[in-house]
Parts: sequence; structure tokens; C-alpha cells
Amino acid sequence: MKIYDSNVSGGAIPESHRSQASQLTDSSGVTRSSSTSGGDQVEFSGKLGRLSGALSAFQTDREARVQALAAQYQNGTYRADSAVTSRAIVGDALSADSQ
Repeated sequence: MKIYDSNVSGGAIPESHRSQASQLTDSSGVTRSSSTSGGDQVEFSGKLGRLSGALSAFQTDREARVQALAAQYQNGTYRADSAVTSRAIVGDALSADSQ
């Protein structure tokens, strides 16, 4: 991506010339960054918010699963499935060879 800015003179822009920006989120979940001096504008779609929510939910579910497995292991009730474990080990080794 190339950016062309005829206002750049090689030095820092003084604080008095910087635009004031604010972020607004509309009802559709689109976050907009507005500028008071007619500068650049950035938009993030609602999909980004949904992705963040999905990742957060996945992390929460994973933490709960790890806690449950840890409790089973501590109680002595955890039983690993050797067939599933061996398939995963072989599958992982085969996929590492193909890369």
C-alpha cells in the first residue's frame, strides 16, 4: 500500500495542526473513525466484532474444558482413548512430513 501525502515536509506535524478524531459505533455495529478536519477515515465492519466475540467464546469454552479435564485427572477418573491418541500422533507426524 502506498500513501501519498503532499502535506508531509519531513518533520513532525505540530500538535496544533493535528486533527481531532473520534470513534463512533452505529446501530449496525460498524465502527467509524471521524475526523474534524476532513482527514482520513477508517471503518471496521461488524464482522470484526463478531469474530472477536467468537474468539472470546472459544477461549472461555476451552478454559472450561481444560478445567474439567484437570479435575478428572486429579480425581483419577480421566481415561485417555489410546486409539484416538495414536491416530492424532500419526496424523500430526504425517502432516509435518508434507509441509
